[in-house]
Amino acid sequence: MEKKIKPIFDKRIFWDINFGQIDYDAKANFVIERVFERGDVDDIRQCRRYYGDDKVTATLLNAKFLPEHRIHLASAVTGKPLNEFRCYILRQLNPELFPY
Repeated sequence: MEKKIKPIFDKRIFWDINFGQIDYDAKANFVIERVFERGDVDDIRQCRRYYGDDKVTATLLNAKFLPEHRIHLASAVTGKPLNEFRCYILRQLNPELFPY
């Protein structure tokens, strides 16, 4: 069996942890959520290549939080409607004040 080549993400995505000690397999959900929250298009492509679309889709559908614009990006990338995303449902249950 081939060993997967680890993706090379921008260090700014993981600014709060030791970048060299990230275990991409054991902490897959954390890595996928963080890449979609803070990464750019190249980071997202590498994430999808490494984990596969099924794992990425399952993780994003169950994520507790993503910024609103990233929820729409995740919906476009995965092809799933917004109302299937847990973070979208939680956002609808807790509406924010209207920004004036």
